[in-house]
Amino acid sequence: MHLISVNIGRSRTTDDREGLEGAFADGLETGIDKRPATGPVAVAAPGPKGTAGSGLAGDTVVHLRHHGGDDQAVYAFAREDLDDWERELGRALPGGSFGENLTTSGIDVNGARVGERWRIGTDLLLEVTAPRIPCRMFADWLGENGWMRRFTQKAAPGAYLRVLEPGEIRAGDPVTVVHRPDHDVTISYVFRAITTERELLPGTLAAGDALHPETREKALAYTERQKSAGERPEERQETGDGSREGASSTNVPV
Repeated sequence: MHLISVNIGRSRTTDDREGLEGAFADGLETGIDKRPATGPVAVAAPGPKGTAGSGLAGDTVVHLRHHGGDDQAVYAFAREDLDDWERELGRALPGGSFGENLTTSGIDVNGARVGERWRIGTDLLLEVTAPRIPCRMFADWLGENGWMRRFTQKAAPGAYLRVLEPGEIRAGDPVTVVHRPDHDVTISYVFRAITTERELLPGTLAAGDALHPETREKALAYTERQKSAGERPEERQETGDGSREGASSTNVPV
């Protein structure tokens, strides 16, 4: 398991992307266009969402309301999943094409559990937090019809990670899973819970404190609505690995 590329980007507009004139509103900017760095890149916790951007030095986040911050400091996407999209779309997708900071090889990014920890190189320690949710900016930049629907249906969104220990990384660095939590709340599971199968939201709470705060808020709000509506919890609750198990009184897998 290793990094194929470490990708960073600067702010760009429609003028920077040939063939997409009119896809963005006039003057709209994005930091989604990432390119492989040629040398080492420093990675550190950037600060709170809304005021801080990317965890990677030299990487630009334009829309701080939705992107960046400590819980979304780094975005990883598997080269294997890019290869699948290349075959489906019939076009080349080099590292960084989906706005990812880390293009990985040999690691199941979507099967990673929330709270899973990755050591990259010698110093950097990251913790998996949440899936990437597709936005209109992503769809417009890629220029594929029906992109948000197609990306959502595949449920292979890649993972956001927070920085626990800072460090420098570069292409070729090994990625080692040093901690895998004792639950089954995977990135793919959380993605489905947020997007297409909201009844799975209570199950995400099994990830505990490692869960992205925004996901926790959604899960707790959903659970409260269910209680307020007087609905009885299902007798069996799906967990992150697709299995079924009895639900506790809080409707959270134990």
